[in-house]
Amino acid sequence: MRRCSIVFMAFFLARAFAPFIALAGPPFLTDDPEPVEYRHWEMYIATLSQGEHGGVAMTAPHFEVNYGIVPDLQIHLIAPLEYVKIAGRSSHYGYGDTELGTKWRFYNDEEKKFMIGVYPLLEVPTGDESKGLGNGQPQVFLPLWLQKAWGPWLTYGGGGYWFNPGTGHKDFYFVGWELQRDINKYLTLGSEFFYQAPRETDDERHFGFNIGSIINITENHHILLSAGTDIIGPTDFYSYFAYQFTFGPGKEPENTKPESKAGNSMWSFRDIRREL
Repeated sequence: MRRCSIVFMAFFLARAFAPFIALAGPPFLTDDPEPVEYRHWEMYIATLSQGEHGGVAMTAPHFEVNYGIVPDLQIHLIAPLEYVKIAGRSSHYGYGDTELGTKWRFYNDEEKKFMIGVYPLLEVPTGDESKGLGNGQPQVFLPLWLQKAWGPWLTYGGGGYWFNPGTGHKDFYFVGWELQRDINKYLTLGSEFFYQAPRETDDERHFGFNIGSIINITENHHILLSAGTDIIGPTDFYSYFAYQFTFGPGKEPENTKPESKAGNSMWSFRDIRREL
């Protein structure tokens, strides 16, 4: 299942600390339309990082919770602790912006294994903007996601528009597409390409890729990881690592071998990006 879409904030040397970009779907930036099953939970302890211009921004860690509140609808929360370090400047660590969201799958053709959904996100400005730990203004993301599965293969993607108010900020759009394959019931491998328009007046566009995997330790315990870089843009590297715990009716915690995760999507990790 897809889980959240998460946001990276930008950071500019020219004018102290300015927030950066966003997105999510563990362990990728691209998300999918598949919500958590009704009355089921997904919980993550994760870290994601981005390096630019000799500096680094990362969550250390962030906590994510997704819950299937009704059929075809999940609610979503991310609570991040963030670390930022710009080359030649002091580092900062503290609570960042809180992410809230609702994923609604409004079309699902089970025979053709094709679905469509929306996943609006709200970034609540709980982080300290002066230290580069927050955007300073609420942000809203309105995306449309599509997904198609066949055999052990799964592909999903789409995009949306970010409303990004504040001095020096620009509204921007993001598009991405991911392809993955179940190797066996323990391992899924995938890769994505993505494009993001500039989100600040002095920002650059980002066109890049990530490769990642899901490791199913048991039916309830999973490891997610990915890494990548910009092909066009300033980012030297992206990385994401998470432990995921899933449970719900008919899926009580136990140390049994996992079922195949075919048809489940990985994540698209939150864009905590800052231009460093």
